[in-house]
Amino acid sequence: MTDTLTLSSKFQIAIPKAVRERLDLHAGQVLQIITYGDRIELLPQRDAKTMRGFLRGIDTDVDREKDRL
Repeated sequence: MTDTLTLSSKFQIAIPKAVRERLDLHAGQVLQIITYGDRIELLPQRDAKTMRGFLRGIDTDVDREKDRL
């Protein structure tokens, strides 16, 4: 799904309602901004307690070079 927004003359944006609801964003919530080349990503800053266990079940099997075993 693609959502669009418009940059205001004051360089502000409004996150569309559908996106806010999908990501459970709230007024006053802090977002981190990351730039990759010509792309911007906004990441909701989460409390460390809510992050507990989010990597559970991740595949930790990594192919390693022979000299790194």
